[in-house]
Amino acid sequence: MQRIASPLIPECSFSRIAFGLWRLTDWNYSPRERANLFEQMLDLGVTTFDLADIYGDYRCEQFFGEGLKLQPELRARMEIVSKCSIRLAGAASGARINHYDTDAAHVRKSVETSLRDMGIEQMDLLLLHRPDPLMDADALAAVLEQLVAEGKVKHLGVSNFLPHQTDLLQSRLSLPLVANQIEVSLLHSQPMFDGQLDHCQQHRVIPMAWSPFAGGRLFAGDDADSVRVRKCLQQLCEARGLNADDGVMQLALAWLLRHPSHMVPVLGSGNPARLVAALAALEMELDREEWFELLRAGRGRDVD
Repeated sequence: MQRIASPLIPECSFSRIAFGLWRLTDWNYSPRERANLFEQMLDLGVTTFDLADIYGDYRCEQFFGEGLKLQPELRARMEIVSKCSIRLAGAASGARINHYDTDAAHVRKSVETSLRDMGIEQMDLLLLHRPDPLMDADALAAVLEQLVAEGKVKHLGVSNFLPHQTDLLQSRLSLPLVANQIEVSLLHSQPMFDGQLDHCQQHRVIPMAWSPFAGGRLFAGDDADSVRVRKCLQQLCEARGLNADDGVMQLALAWLLRHPSHMVPVLGSGNPARLVAALAALEMELDREEWFELLRAGRGRDVD
C-alpha cells in the first residue's frame, strides 16, 4: 500500500486510502467480526482508521474499542484519527441543541472520553471536526498543545476548515496542523477552485477527502449531475475494459488520487470485498484529458 508522509512531520504518515468508520454501528458486526475486519484492512495496507466522537450517536468509538480489545496487538499497526467540536443534542452529550464547541474544557473532555471508549492511550491524529464561530484560538491552541505534551494526542489537524480558519488556528500553535479533512468528489469539486486544496499544497497540509463518492450518488443518484458523471465513468470503464460495477468506483477514486495535493480518500464501506476492489484504484492512472473529461462531467460544463 502506498503511504503519504507529512512534509511537516515526516514520522507522521497515513495509508493512501483511509478506512472510515462512521457507519460502524450500522453494520451489525459482532466485536469479533469487527476485530477480523480491522485485521483484514491492516493486512491490505489500509492502516489509517477514521472516527469521531459523535459517530453512531456517540457509540462508534465504543464499538471500535470493543473490537480492538479482542486483538490489542493490532493497535501498533494503526493510525487512529478522531474528531471533536460538534455537540449533538441529546442525552449522550447533554446538549439542548446541535452546536459547535471548541472551548478548552470540552475539547479535553472529548479527547479523554474518546481514548477511554476506544481503550487506547493516545490517538495519532486529532481533528477539529467543524470550525466554531466562537472559537477562542488562543485558548484552543493552549489545550491542544497540552494534550500533545501529555501524550494523549500525537498530531493535530482540522476538518472542514476554510483557509483563513486554518490560518487563524495555526497562527496560535507552535505545532503544525498536518491534515484537513474536507468533502471532495467528482460531484463536489469546489475545493479545487475555491482555495482549499491550493491552501493545503501551499502549507503542505495533507487533505483527507470525505464522501469521495458523494454519499453514494455516483452509484445510484438519479439527479442530472449524478447521471451525467456516472455515464462518463461507465464510458471510461468500457474503453478500459473494466467491470462497470467496480470500475466506476475505481475511476472515481483514481480521479481524486491524480490531484497533486496527494489527498487521502476516506472510504466507509463495511463490505470487505468492496474495499478490496477499491484499492485497485491505486494502480490506475488517468491521463490529463481523461481527468478533465471527468471534471467536465462533474461540473456540467467545459473549462472556461
